[in-house]
Order: sequence, then C-alpha cells, then structure tokens
Amino acid sequence: KMVALLIFLVGLVTQVSALHVCPKCGRIAVPYPLSTNENCGDSRYKVYCKNRSLLFLSAKGFYYNILSIKPSVNKLVISPPPIQKNTCYSSDLALGGLMLDENLPFNISTDNTVMLFNCSDSILRSPLNCSSNSLCRQFEEVEDGYWCRSTLCCYYLKDSAMTSHRIRVRVGGCTAYTCVVNLEPGDSIDSWNFGIELQWLPPN
Repeated sequence: KMVALLIFLVGLVTQVSALHVCPKCGRIAVPYPLSTNENCGDSRYKVYCKNRSLLFLSAKGFYYNILSIKPSVNKLVISPPPIQKNTCYSSDLALGGLMLDENLPFNISTDNTVMLFNCSDSILRSPLNCSSNSLCRQFEEVEDGYWCRSTLCCYYLKDSAMTSHRIRVRVGGCTAYTCVVNLEPGDSIDSWNFGIELQWLPPN
C-alpha cells in the first residue's frame, strides 16, 4: 500500500509540475517560472509568445526577442533593439532605451558589455571608455552598426554598482546602443554574443 501511495504521490507531483510549465514557443522551451499565459508558470514572470517568437516586454511597452534561456542559472538573453536604417537611432530611442519594471523579479546581469553610439561630447566627462580604439568601433564593421560609423561611441561593462534596470539612450546623449554577453578581452567580433542578459530572482 505504501508503495502504491508513493507512486500516486509522485505521479501527482509530476502532473502538478507539468501543469505549471508553459508549452514551447516556436523552438524555445519556456521553463518555470516563466509564464506565457495564466494557466502556466508564475504570473510575475510574464513573457509573450507571438507568431512563434518568445518576447520580453519592457516597463515602457517595447517588445524584445528572447534569444535563449538558461533556467539552471535563472537567466535569459534578449536581442538588443535594431538600429534604424539611415540613422544611428536605436528603435527604442523614443522610450529612452531599455527599462525594466523594478517591481518585477528581473534585472540586467553584470555579464553585459554595453556600447553606446552617436553620443554628445558631454559623455566624455563620464568614466566610460570612449577612446578611438574602443571596442565599439568594431561594431561599425558589421551591418547593424554601419549607420553609426564615425559617431562618438563609448562602452562599459555593466557592474553591480550601476542601476540594473535600465540602459539609457536619448537625443542629446547617446542615441543608439548594442550589447554583448560574456565578452572576453581579445574576442574577435565574429565570436561576439550579441544580446542583453537578464537574470531573475527565483520565486519564493
């Protein structure tokens, strides 16, 4: 009887946990606690499945593609917003760049190298690296960075002392940005992992 009860309980737990995991979105598995609808996951970890693409919604209402998810370390990577053709403007410029809702359990991890483009001279007073041989100059060699050639660009490694809820762009500051995850010194641009890594606090 004890064995039968155990088998029943294990079956029940498996069923319950299976109910909590959301279905795949396109080719991406959606691990718990991420939630694509009210019947699965945890509603505080809301993501969106539209046209077989998994999307993350910023506090300002901009959708970013989710490129990959690493549930074992509570992290996911979103795509930096495209830079508009014929301008050096990120497509989320009107919203001030990426902003996360501070009431939700997501923040920007410290594994991101952020590059800012088309900056005004006032940024030179900041501690960012804006030298003529800075990393961001290499981004101009790829198609996405073409429209930002010869603009003032700077980069920084996102560290824990900075706000972990936004990457800011604005007219009169820097108007475009991109980001690379886990960039190692000396990595060639061909091996750059373009994306913005977010981490989430596990549910209580």
